[in-house]
Amino acid sequence: MKHINLPLTEEIIENLTMGDEVLLTGTLLVGRDQAHKRLCELLDCGKSLPVELEGETIFYMGPSPAPKDFVIGACGPTTSSRMDAFTPKLLDKGLKGMIGKGPRYGDVAQSIVKNKAVYFYSFGGCGALYAEKVISSTVAAFDDLGPEAIRRLEVKDFPVIVAIDSRGNNIYS
Repeated sequence: MKHINLPLTEEIIENLTMGDEVLLTGTLLVGRDQAHKRLCELLDCGKSLPVELEGETIFYMGPSPAPKDFVIGACGPTTSSRMDAFTPKLLDKGLKGMIGKGPRYGDVAQSIVKNKAVYFYSFGGCGALYAEKVISSTVAAFDDLGPEAIRRLEVKDFPVIVAIDSRGNNIYS
C-alpha cells in the first residue's frame, strides 16, 4: 500500500504502476460531466477557469446531502467515461489525476501518457466509506449546479487503485 500526499507531482506519478493500491491524503477537486462541460466551454471561449487545474486531482462524484454531524453524505464514484469527451482538454491544462470507476475511452489513455498523468479506480458501492475519509468539503465553483458543482475536498487515507499509469499500462486492457 502506497501513501500519497496530494497534490500529485511528476515524481509521485512516475513511481505509480498500474495495480498499485494507494491511500490519498490532501485536497482534491470533485466534478462531474456538467462541471467538465462548463470548464471546457470556458476554455473554448478563451476565458480563465474558476479553479486552477495545474497539478490537481479530480474525483468524479456527486455527493448526497450530508447527514447531521457529517461533513458530506455518501460520495461514491460515478462512471468515468461520462467525462471522456472533456478529459484530454483538461489534462492539457495541467490536470494530473482523476478518480472514478470504469474504463476510459477515446483519446483519454493516450492523453494520460502524453501529459504524464494518472487515472485511479475507486470502488463503486463504497460511498459511505469514502464519506468517512472526507475531512472538509467546500464549493469551489459553479455553485448553481448543486450536487454537480465543483467542490474541494480534504481527504485522509482515501483508498484507490492505479487503473492507468503514466506509461499507459491499463488495468482494463
